[in-house]
Amino acid sequence: METVITLVAAALLIALGTGLIHRLNAQHDARIVAHHFGDPYPSVSRPPGHSHPGPPERIADRRPTGTWP
Repeated sequence: METVITLVAAALLIALGTGLIHRLNAQHDARIVAHHFGDPYPSVSRPPGHSHPGPPERIADRRPTGTWP
């Protein structure tokens, strides 16, 4: 009888731990989505008013890198 109770208790603890980890991961994912980390493609020019312009001589020298259009 003690073995059955021990197995049930262990299964219950595993289920509660799994549920807790799932909720913590969902919370963490929500925080990541809400946080703005920066420009995904900083080499691509953005629409006017949405970027931080540099000195005029540096803007002329800037060219996109990579194969992203």
